[in-house]
Amino acid sequence: MRIEDIDRPRVVPGAADAICRDHEWLGLDWDEGPVFQSTRGEAYEAALDTLSRARLVYPCTCSRKEIAKVASAPHGDHGPRYPGSCRDGPTKPGRAAALRFRFDDPSPGFEDLLCGVCSEGIVGGDFVLRRFDGIWAYQLAVVVDDADMGITEVVRGSDLLSSTPRQIALFKALGRPVPRFAHVSLVVDPDGVRLSKRHGATAIGALRDAGRSAEEVIGELACSLGITATAAPIQPEELVSRFALEEISRSSFVWDPRG
Repeated sequence: MRIEDIDRPRVVPGAADAICRDHEWLGLDWDEGPVFQSTRGEAYEAALDTLSRARLVYPCTCSRKEIAKVASAPHGDHGPRYPGSCRDGPTKPGRAAALRFRFDDPSPGFEDLLCGVCSEGIVGGDFVLRRFDGIWAYQLAVVVDDADMGITEVVRGSDLLSSTPRQIALFKALGRPVPRFAHVSLVVDPDGVRLSKRHGATAIGALRDAGRSAEEVIGELACSLGITATAAPIQPEELVSRFALEEISRSSFVWDPRG
């Protein structure tokens, strides 16, 4: 269990405890942890030092507004592509600087266990490792954590598919083994909008408070993945013998919390 709480100003008090309680209620346990990213600054600093000694890091004083103004590439999930303005030195000396990774083209290609072959060059532009306010960036933190924890398979939502080439580049630059990746299709609402906390998605705690049983929730989630043929209530331990990655659905699943 890893609690990704590096963005301290946005951390909601009690959220980590609620996450653990929700997992326990569902019958999902964990082998190690919980490990809090907010306590792992020394590990991230050591990784940054390794990258800096390899001349793969440089200070950047560009604001998001300035990047958006000068970037010519279309804006994607990660915003506009960084044009490399500060590669040869900060353009705004005296301004607090972020630290960027030199991410040369083409970005690494890879074979996703669910999505198939992802070609080289699907993302580009130097990306931030540490923000100007000292907060560690997601890309560096998860790579260091996965490497230190011996993660061999990363299973996550398809909205993070485009992050993978950046993370592969970091694994290689740090001299750490690259895990295998499997990106699962997202759960969406009846309007096709991705469920997330910023869109007011129904939380596990809300389902519990509404009288739904853990077995009912697990059954619907298992069906959404293609592990079971129906959404009948089921205990999570009953699913272990049925699990096969190749059987996981490639289509988004519509979740109606009212149903």
